[in-house]
Amino acid sequence: MPPVVDLKKCTGAGVCAEVCPANVIEIQNGKAVVVRPDDCIECRACEASCPNGAIKLP
Repeated sequence: MPPVVDLKKCTGAGVCAEVCPANVIEIQNGKAVVVRPDDCIECRACEASCPNGAIKLP
């Protein structure tokens, strides 16, 4: 399952996109966007790195 971004919490810091080894997340218009959900390897790096808790894996 790919990560889910809570856009209300996301500030677009970009750490999630930087740490994702599969390049699943990009910052677009100041928010994290899951652009390649099928490539997610469920490592949870994005979830752990988000300073606002805006990303969760189901």
